[in-house]
Amino acid sequence: MMDYITQNSIIDNILNTCKHDLGNDYDQYRNHVYRVYNFAVPYVTLSSDIETLSIAAAFHDLGIWTNKTFDYLQPSINLAKQYSAAHHLSPETISEIETIINQHHKLTRIKSSALAEIFRQADLVDLSLGLFGCGRKGNYIRMIRKAFPNKGFHNNLLRLFIKNLLKNPLKPLPMYKF
Repeated sequence: MMDYITQNSIIDNILNTCKHDLGNDYDQYRNHVYRVYNFAVPYVTLSSDIETLSIAAAFHDLGIWTNKTFDYLQPSINLAKQYSAAHHLSPETISEIETIINQHHKLTRIKSSALAEIFRQADLVDLSLGLFGCGRKGNYIRMIRKAFPNKGFHNNLLRLFIKNLLKNPLKPLPMYKF
């Protein structure tokens, strides 16, 4: 049986600094981050990529709460850039984090970054509730979903989608890219 990661100091530190913004949605977002992280980590080998993945995972949807918007990619990127600059990350790492966040809802394969493609697939596994496994085994998906319960995350996304659809009918899913 495969193991999974329940704690990551980078992820937890980032999320704890945004606890106020996340409010009652803290647990559901944290669980989403850990599900995505666990769906991605088995495909990553370099420790530097694990750190990059940790930062990107924590920030990838955070702009929904910090900027109160469904058009959250750029706000999430901006938060990640602030964090990265404060932690003196290399320009290459900052660029990779930006690519991961900016492309994580791309509808087609990401060819420019293997790490971004791994993350895109991991997020799709979680967003689809495992319907799209992207090569992850069904029993592993179920184990991760059980370890990190949904707690209303997908219902919250549906509510935000409907609200945005009514407000922006011509661009109801602004985060999706081709």
